[in-house]
Amino acid sequence: MEAPKFNKTNAKIVTLAHGGGGKAMRDLIQDVFIRDFFTEDTGEMEDQARLEIPPELSGARLAFTSDGFVVDPLFFNGGDIGKLAVYGTVNDLAVGGAIPKWLSASFIIEEGLEVETLRKIAASMRDAALKAGVKIVTGDTKVVARGAADKVFITTSGIGLIPNGVNLAASKVQEGDVAIVNGFLGHHGAAILQARGDLMLEGEIKSDCAPLGDLMAVAMAAGVVRCARDLTRGGLASALNEIADACGHVIELEEVKMPLKPEIRGFCEILGFDPLYLANEGSLVLFVPQQDAENVLAAMRGHEFGKDACIIGKAKLGNRPQVEMKTAFGGTRIVDMLVGEQLPRIC
Repeated sequence: MEAPKFNKTNAKIVTLAHGGGGKAMRDLIQDVFIRDFFTEDTGEMEDQARLEIPPELSGARLAFTSDGFVVDPLFFNGGDIGKLAVYGTVNDLAVGGAIPKWLSASFIIEEGLEVETLRKIAASMRDAALKAGVKIVTGDTKVVARGAADKVFITTSGIGLIPNGVNLAASKVQEGDVAIVNGFLGHHGAAILQARGDLMLEGEIKSDCAPLGDLMAVAMAAGVVRCARDLTRGGLASALNEIADACGHVIELEEVKMPLKPEIRGFCEILGFDPLYLANEGSLVLFVPQQDAENVLAAMRGHEFGKDACIIGKAKLGNRPQVEMKTAFGGTRIVDMLVGEQLPRIC
């Protein structure tokens, strides 16, 4: 379908008029959002997107997820709120075994935000969606008075298609299954804190923000994957505690195998953080049977976002479901669920 002609807004900042439903709102939406997001799936610009399931996935189950993004600052080393909104939603679909296909995006915009800032966010979302292989097909825009929000909040929903025969679930993890992560941990949480400028920290820590749909497809093609989780708020520790509760097993980790770069270790030592609880936006953990571990690991290492993949532990029988860490000194400690949040407003 040929893209329609778009009106252009001459406004420099967003005003309450841009949320009033009239010409100002129409021009802002068309110029800033639809111009970047328009695809053939956007259709006739009705109040809903009308989607066609590809013939090769006929009979697939639908996966549906929703998320909100309120990161502060809006732009940081390795990403921004728009990129985060796309990849965060895509990854929630991907770790369930779904092929991410379509997204919605709704914006709560504070009066006074520069229109150019919105343009940068929309362009970032367009590029992220292209890289992730998804289409942004519908959305909404609201404008609130100064002080009623913090610049811009984004809510996304995503739809993916789960192929026949795919049924990932944490409850399916069995004794002896191996835990694999796709790379280094903690970079997103550390990058956000550094971007806020509250601390004079040397070096540049870059967020790991990345789409994981293709990596999941590669892993599942290489062997049996029982379940997967993306390691966002609460980090690796929280994700593993959720899996342990669901499967009823102990998950045993090895401290010497934790993939942490020196700058993240140093960051956590200085500030008193535990890197296992730091947020990630391009990291996942998956569980595979022991006999498939090497094949899956090799396949992941051949992918752009899995080249540093490694085995970090396994599931075993125990008296109660929990996460344990075998320390470098030969002891064992409990890795419990995080209470509260180490860092607020990280995604």
